[in-house]
Amino acid sequence: MTSLRSFTIISVVCALVPLAACGSRSAPTPAAAGAGAAGKHVDADSAGIVSGRTTFSGTPPAAESIRMSADPACVQAAGGNNASDTAVVAGDGSLANVFVYVKDAFDGYTFDKPTAPVLLNQKGCRYIPHVFGVRVGQPVEFLNSDNTPHNVHGLPSENAEFNRGEPAQGTRIRQTFTTPEIMIPIKCNLHGWMTSYAGVVAHPFFAVSATDGSFSIPGLPPGTYTIEAWHELYGSQSQQITIAGKQTQTIAFTFSAK
Repeated sequence: MTSLRSFTIISVVCALVPLAACGSRSAPTPAAAGAGAAGKHVDADSAGIVSGRTTFSGTPPAAESIRMSADPACVQAAGGNNASDTAVVAGDGSLANVFVYVKDAFDGYTFDKPTAPVLLNQKGCRYIPHVFGVRVGQPVEFLNSDNTPHNVHGLPSENAEFNRGEPAQGTRIRQTFTTPEIMIPIKCNLHGWMTSYAGVVAHPFFAVSATDGSFSIPGLPPGTYTIEAWHELYGSQSQQITIAGKQTQTIAFTFSAK
């Protein structure tokens, strides 16, 4: 009965969203720039690093609580951890979950495409991680670790929309993005608070800030680059830097409430 009820819930969700979302449509053609076209590899002996920190300026926003009471399984799975991941600001102003990446294309370079999937875990009725990066053509694996049904509804602008059910604990599905896109919201229609954001990049030069605001992007060839930082509430900002051979450049991004 539990399995039948789970599949019925997923079917209802699919009936409530556009038909195309529950099936598939033609995916866009993969971007050529930096996505593996024949070219040179980065010389590891001369590569540099961009590292830094993301912070919030002003009074940190009050922590929001997620109301999970509609699904007792979520309340149990969360174990009392119902704090929202939307704005994670530490006492010292450190801002987590900022996606930082090199905005430039790397024409003339080729990068090995990772075959191991990026794991997006549905655990405690939230997506973990809340913000992540993935390469064009690299699979993302969605895992339902909860004893309740979930679904995975990706809402891209440049890639193909998808909406796939995960009716039982332990269900795994995979999805691959074919073109760069910053950022793609991923939601669970069954639990409206569950959201994650994917940054799809054609090269390996990206990071997500940790709880202390720190990030690091290693392996950059010498050159001048635009570094962009994105946060779901506080928008995007960018800075230009120049890296010499074997140099470590430090950069800081400070966000504030709009």
